[in-house]
Amino acid sequence: MVAEELINHMIPPLKVTDTAQKAKMWMEELRCNQLPVSDRGKFLGLITEEIILEENDVDKLIREFDLIGHGCVVRKNSHFYEVIKLATDNDLEMVGVEDENKEYFGVITVQDTITLFAQSAAVQVPGGIIVLSMDQRDYSMAEISRLIEENNAKILGSSVKQDDFDPSKIKLTLKLNTLALANITATLERFDYKIIARFQETNIREDQRQKVDMLLKYLEI
Repeated sequence: MVAEELINHMIPPLKVTDTAQKAKMWMEELRCNQLPVSDRGKFLGLITEEIILEENDVDKLIREFDLIGHGCVVRKNSHFYEVIKLATDNDLEMVGVEDENKEYFGVITVQDTITLFAQSAAVQVPGGIIVLSMDQRDYSMAEISRLIEENNAKILGSSVKQDDFDPSKIKLTLKLNTLALANITATLERFDYKIIARFQETNIREDQRQKVDMLLKYLEI
């Protein structure tokens, strides 16, 4: 799924000559707290309800405000993982989209992206989740996939994240198409892969459920 497919066409950009009053009215109608601003076909950033309230001047023009998210823009062929990462890194609800000529193309909301992700096969298909820890030099998805497929299972989704406590290590999160994880984890451990977590979605303890939700929310599968 790429950025072009995620654009919310119901959210138009404000012009720099629009007023804060117009921005507030649009936010109320669209039920959002941020809106994109463009000028001469270029994405300038976002204006928020908080910025407008702080100025307390509804007649003020958009060009007179200090916008946020100036560089929070992706190309229309960018993967939706990139959209989520950019938004979460900058604590934004929206990300701008530009075409190959760097012209404003639209805006994507984080909520729309998460909703579409939740409808994807990696989330909807029942299965288990395993998390591995390993040295970066030992990472080989081809080898790991082979070991999993030898146990009659397939990887539906995956992500790699650097270990926050040891930069030389990575955490690999895998969503599989099976709930039978015992043989798979045993095989991986036999080849010296360290399993640090596993979740079977039909029998998740309450203390594990929050961890699974966080994995899905931050696209770690």
